[in-house]
Amino acid sequence: MKTTDLAKHLTSFLTIELASVRNVSSNTILSYRDTFKQLLSFMEIHKGIRPERLMIKDLTKEVVIAFLENIESVRGNSISTRNQRLAAIHALFRYLQTQEPDTIFQCQQVLSIPFKKQAGKTVRYLTEEEMSRLLSAPDQDSRKGRRDLAILCLLYDSGARVQELADLRVKDVRLSAPAQITLTGKGRKIRVVPLMKKTTAIIENYLKENSLDQAGTEGQPLFRNPRGEKLTRQGIAYILRKYTEECHLEGISPHKVRHSKAMHLTEADINPFFIRDFLGHADIKTTGIYAKSSLKMKKTALDRLNDSKQNPLPEQSHNESWNSDQDLMEWLNNLGK
Repeated sequence: MKTTDLAKHLTSFLTIELASVRNVSSNTILSYRDTFKQLLSFMEIHKGIRPERLMIKDLTKEVVIAFLENIESVRGNSISTRNQRLAAIHALFRYLQTQEPDTIFQCQQVLSIPFKKQAGKTVRYLTEEEMSRLLSAPDQDSRKGRRDLAILCLLYDSGARVQELADLRVKDVRLSAPAQITLTGKGRKIRVVPLMKKTTAIIENYLKENSLDQAGTEGQPLFRNPRGEKLTRQGIAYILRKYTEECHLEGISPHKVRHSKAMHLTEADINPFFIRDFLGHADIKTTGIYAKSSLKMKKTALDRLNDSKQNPLPEQSHNESWNSDQDLMEWLNNLGK
């Protein structure tokens, strides 16, 4: 069967444009893939067009709106999820109009579909007292507890996204002054984040206990599971959930810990522009407004929090031990496996 124009360009968009040209993360690619899987299923069930016969011309503005309404009303997705699906579709159609100029009017029609506004909601975050309880929960008398303490402290102290923490390797940690870690964020963007003294001591002891301070370990994952494999984002979320349940703290995800760091910095009267830079919020609309702060500026800002009474990081324990012809839907299902 002859490859359709949609199959050709969707494949190229996911594997070349996103992965190589835009250098987006694998998680973003998989999120986009899920959007198009849902869209293909919708077209087959509700429009009677099988994925292998679907053409660009079939994805009109009216059809895309119907798809978005379906995922809200039938699938029960939130406005946030609806907007994420639309963002993926917009990205594809921005790409299509450069590859198929004849479709530019149709592309512009789809790109004119607006995002839905959401009612403002309060950001859930942990207070300093709650964060202190959480970081005091791991058992520092056990090797596993000391590993978990290192994970939780670094997650909070760095304000890292959970995938950024999971991707850390030993070489990304610098313990000599000024102590810092190098994070790889969204879009493969690199940022350097300074560490407080308490976290530095905890990480230093963790590295020593696990022989990760030796030559030749630089490329190894910083955090590993009992099998010695890289700890996944799901593994980190599981560890966090275990301790939040122990502390009777509900609804706390790794991203809520990141929110908590941002709120604590804000409450310490840290300049909001420094906080944006520290967290890696690279909003293209605001990049011209402020200059990125240097590591020294971030360290100075964090030292203010370190010296304040609002610092919830625990003291270190004195325990020393320590393309071919694949069906389009099948191809999407296999992407990322």
